[in-house]
Amino acid sequence: MAALDNLVVTTALPSIREDLGGKLEDLEWTVNAYTLTFAVLLMFGAALGDRFGRRRLFIAGLGIFTAASAAAALSPGIEELIAARAVQGVGAAIMMPLSLTLLTVAVPAARRGMALGIYGALTGLAVASGPLIGGSLTEHISWQWIFWLNVPIGLALIPLARLRLGESTAPQAKLDIQGTVLISGGLFGIVYGLVNANAHGWTSFPVLTALIAGVALVGGFIHHGFRNANPVLPMRLFRDRGFFGINMASLLMFVGMFGSIFLLSQFLQGVLGYSPTEAGLRMLPWTGMPMIAAPIAGILSDRIGSRPVVVAGLAFQALGLGWFAMILATDVSYAAQLPPLILSGIGMGLFFAPASNALMSTVAPADQGKASGANSALREVGGALGVAVLASVFSSQGGYESAHSFTDGTIPAIWIGAVVVAVAAGLALLLPGRAKEQAQAAQAWEHEQAHANRAHEQDQAHEQDQAHHQAHEQADPAVPAASASAPALEKTAAAG
Repeated sequence: MAALDNLVVTTALPSIREDLGGKLEDLEWTVNAYTLTFAVLLMFGAALGDRFGRRRLFIAGLGIFTAASAAAALSPGIEELIAARAVQGVGAAIMMPLSLTLLTVAVPAARRGMALGIYGALTGLAVASGPLIGGSLTEHISWQWIFWLNVPIGLALIPLARLRLGESTAPQAKLDIQGTVLISGGLFGIVYGLVNANAHGWTSFPVLTALIAGVALVGGFIHHGFRNANPVLPMRLFRDRGFFGINMASLLMFVGMFGSIFLLSQFLQGVLGYSPTEAGLRMLPWTGMPMIAAPIAGILSDRIGSRPVVVAGLAFQALGLGWFAMILATDVSYAAQLPPLILSGIGMGLFFAPASNALMSTVAPADQGKASGANSALREVGGALGVAVLASVFSSQGGYESAHSFTDGTIPAIWIGAVVVAVAAGLALLLPGRAKEQAQAAQAWEHEQAHANRAHEQDQAHEQDQAHHQAHEQADPAVPAASASAPALEKTAAAG
């Protein structure tokens, strides 16, 4: 549900623009208001769950997300819609990283690849099928129903999560308010500058100020991550080349994918004349392929390791986007679009499934909550940057004036998306090989089992102490009476 709302508005954008008004910048913010708050609060949400209970915060995030979905559906204007999307991002930021942590704790290492493969497949499918679901609801009911859909699902999930999920905490977890403020302000400044660059000019005071301040705050966040004793994102984790590789690859993959889907879903409607549902259906080879490829990729990652599967997935995605950029024209046929759509879908499925398993194999169990939050945050940062950067390229080379103008802007933007994903494939080569990945996973599982055994022994010792205390009280009834009267004890001690 949280992943679906990343791109569910893309095929609804023309209808939202017609109903509520707004410029290109406003349309970008209907996507980025969600992805940006999602991104900057993900690590803080993971830390809240570690500190106060992962199940408890997961349920709280579900509640916030569901209420904000209703507010988005009731929005009377574009500004109110953007605000509701931002609150949706807050709820998603709490529940999304905790879902991965709860799943990791519940599954043994030997079967984690398959479990995380299913998780990755559903996440990838939700992200990619957003245009189809959004388009169908927009055409056959109204664009408001892309948000109303979340309400009954959220209300059903809240009691289910309370009954079926186990509670877990990391009592030593610290909340890093300073780090959260630094990264939130920094990313907002950068995305604000990118979104408004073409409207106000790259050298305008608001854009330059936002970009410079944003970069400075992100630099401060990185410095804080090295210096602070308990940062929201420990920079020491990036010293592991596998952790660095999978996170940078995830960020760049989302830059290319999000930005491309944002433009292509509008290209299918605005240039080729498809309805919202027709546009979503024609993207189905892209969005549906993860259902087939991701489970297979999860099994392959258990057998041959995550690295070759992730690299192949990113390479396919880059080739698919490049192919699309080569054939794009105002009269391009659907038959010509079909091969790059299928190739991109296979690439997406091959990436999502093993990426989560690769991530968890690079960190110790104590850091898994922060690691999942960091990876999810960087993916969402990539999505926000992708929409901002590719839309900026689009508006500098074309626009909404005509079909030719829209095509002229889309082609260079898609090429940039393809290059960015190709760079991500190169970074994925930094992932550890299969032997090291299996050794790290086995070590993590042993650590978890030892921790569970210690907790069980402590519970047993506590129960024995309580039983001994109760037996002692029954044998000597005077003990509780004396214990209940603190003044009497003080007088007795003084007399002594």
